[in-house]
Amino acid sequence: MSPRVSAGGPDLLPAAHWDLPRTHDVAHPSSALLRVLRPAGRAVLNRRWDIRVHGDEHVPRQGAAIIASNHLGLLDGPLLAAFAPRPVHALTKREIFDGRMGMFLRAFGQVPLSRYDADPAAVKDCLRVLRDGGVVAIYPEGGRGDGLMRHVHTGVAYLALATGAPVVPLVMFGTREPGGHMDSVPARGARFDFVYGAPVYWEAQPWPRTQAEVRRTTAELRNRFVEHLVEATVRTGRELPGPLPQITDKDVREARGVSRRTQS
Repeated sequence: MSPRVSAGGPDLLPAAHWDLPRTHDVAHPSSALLRVLRPAGRAVLNRRWDIRVHGDEHVPRQGAAIIASNHLGLLDGPLLAAFAPRPVHALTKREIFDGRMGMFLRAFGQVPLSRYDADPAAVKDCLRVLRDGGVVAIYPEGGRGDGLMRHVHTGVAYLALATGAPVVPLVMFGTREPGGHMDSVPARGARFDFVYGAPVYWEAQPWPRTQAEVRRTTAELRNRFVEHLVEATVRTGRELPGPLPQITDKDVREARGVSRRTQS
């Protein structure tokens, strides 16, 4: 792939940054702090819990990749950031980027995402990472739940079709105990299992990518996620924690950081 000179300076960028949607003028999310602190983070987390990683050889050691994980509990993000084979830029709900927490998350390369409307900025941030040969992590279910991948959003499929990056399925077990609420943390010594599956590849599709293509690819991805969930369950002997306990409308609004008026 021939490089082009960025209009904003002398940096050489892959030609893909000029494909639509263009990302030549989008800054690559910072990851310096994440790279430095990952070893210390793993050491701290390993002292508190029994953390086991399976199949991480499926994550390509070079080039673009998308890790698509189920989402069970509060610890999923920090654990994935610390234990993924490579530093990852994870899509994270925009509501927690306020104040100092936002500065911290951005320093760790996390990408803010609006979960309730289209977010072109988040898409471009992810495209920038992938076109630069980095790793993006996404929770296709869109939020914490039972982790069964009953519903999968289209973002993973879109990024795969836009870049040709392989999608590596990941199943997490143990990060939320049965009956635990969405922000619960398992007791010290609890066992976590993270199981990566074989990557799934699609050819990059030129602009415009149709909704029909994205929906079809999303359906194929969901089937692969479910197959991998079965494989991971057999491999580890683990089970998912089941649905979240019933919560009130007030709990949902507080978790989302939105008002009743915004929801309506």
